[in-house]
Amino acid sequence: MTAPADVQQMLQKVVSRLTGPGGRFEIAVEEVRGNHIPVMVNRDRRIGDVIARSKAWGDRDYIVTADRRITFAQHADAVAALATTLRDEYGVGKGDRVALLAANAPEWIITFWATQALGAISVGLNSWWVPAEIAYGVEMVKPKVIVADAKRAALIAKAEVSGFELLSMEEDVPRIVAAAAGAQLPVTDVAEDDPAVILFTSGTSGRPKGAVHSQRNLLAVIDYHRFNDAMMSEMYGRPYDDAVPSDLRYLVTSPLFHIASLHNLAVPRLATGSALVMTEGAFDVDKVFTLIDREKVTNWGAVPTMASRMLEHEDTDKYDLSSLSAFALASAPSSPAFKKRLQEKFPFAKQALVDSYGLTECSTAIAVATAPEIEAFPGTLGSPILTVSMEIRDPFGVKVDDGVEGEICVRSPFVMLGYWNNDAATDGAITSDGWLRTGDYGTLENGRLRLTGRRSDLILRGGENVYPTEIEQALDEHPAVQECAVIGIDDEDLGQEVGAVVVLHADTNATEDDLRDFLKERLAYFKIPKTWKITQDLLPRNATGKIIRRDLSV
Repeated sequence: MTAPADVQQMLQKVVSRLTGPGGRFEIAVEEVRGNHIPVMVNRDRRIGDVIARSKAWGDRDYIVTADRRITFAQHADAVAALATTLRDEYGVGKGDRVALLAANAPEWIITFWATQALGAISVGLNSWWVPAEIAYGVEMVKPKVIVADAKRAALIAKAEVSGFELLSMEEDVPRIVAAAAGAQLPVTDVAEDDPAVILFTSGTSGRPKGAVHSQRNLLAVIDYHRFNDAMMSEMYGRPYDDAVPSDLRYLVTSPLFHIASLHNLAVPRLATGSALVMTEGAFDVDKVFTLIDREKVTNWGAVPTMASRMLEHEDTDKYDLSSLSAFALASAPSSPAFKKRLQEKFPFAKQALVDSYGLTECSTAIAVATAPEIEAFPGTLGSPILTVSMEIRDPFGVKVDDGVEGEICVRSPFVMLGYWNNDAATDGAITSDGWLRTGDYGTLENGRLRLTGRRSDLILRGGENVYPTEIEQALDEHPAVQECAVIGIDDEDLGQEVGAVVVLHADTNATEDDLRDFLKERLAYFKIPKTWKITQDLLPRNATGKIIRRDLSV
């Protein structure tokens, strides 16, 4: 058996060969939006070229569901047909927004790529939003077209928004694809730093913000995944060749309006010839394991809530999960003890398990810990990935020493352009020299990141970010509420649940059911508090008037 030091030395040689002068993934410093940062030299400049080349993968599987199978060639033809119709009949062009509001489906992915072919901006609206949230998102981005499934189309009607064409995912998209069969894929000139995608993320202000990702961002993510494929190939003695498709098969279980599924699965796999095996509907362990078994899935990135439900599932031995060679935990921190339980129950997790740190504003993971690192350095999240510069800074923006806690700041080709139509928020998040202030806190220990605190009061519920301010602002609209505070409560299944302490005005009454029903019209279900404390005692505050959340309980 090769000694760990030998493996590390071999890995360093492979990385140097791939990224050094003349290498396929050669890295050099170039000017990007006024700042000099490391980028890959041999890179694509527009996403449309990736779509055009994908047809060469032919009859290989691109999208597989429980009852459908779509090849790369079929997908490319569908994208060309839909893009042509969006351009010719609906006037969609470069810079226009096409919003998607639907559960995961092959048509979601086809619509996304059709938008990209036109140089338009794909907007992933959160499919769990209620009408009020949908109205906010639609009014912010002002899409020319919205493509929605039937369930969300009904919510759009309730949102009372207008100014766009509404196409149904179940009927209109298949009809258009059939009617325009044989159309040529449109070609659009774009610049690397033109916007390509808007995905929504919450902020401490409490309202969702639209993170704008550029052509460069998405293409950099593709190259990062290509590099990973090349590195693994070279480590096993197989020279890497872009023209040879990858036989890896990736499971998609998270919503496509998240970077985990869209940027890091659907997008790069079009370029590498790999298959996307996609679940539809609510997460179900048996359905997922059935797909892994049937389709011989090799790679899966799950949120800790999914992994927790796997641990609770009693009858797992009837499934052959041996094809899984990479299993990642993402979207929320998980404890070393939790990882240990996964490794004890599932053989594939012993060598396959990786952990990572990332956020919507960065397009992909920005630090990754391999299985050996998780074992050797428990609680850390690995080192910054290729082309990512990371610093820990104090409140004045000054870099601190190793082991000293501070704000995690990063700069890379993955960092978003900014927040859509929100210059103030953009200026607060991205410094003049291109560093993203994540709002998360941690330490660097020998180059490895340890996360010590998420954004101030963020609640991580089952992989979804829940910010107390948004819920508090909604509760404040209730006539009986004098003040309130929302806090996270530990939960074995979801990681955290939402709790609320509500102070009522004197001589008023409101029950938990009253407040819950009030919020159902304003917020997605996962933001509605599960646990309540209703009182007339004022909330504890510090000298500056801020609520002391650590003193609260429900």
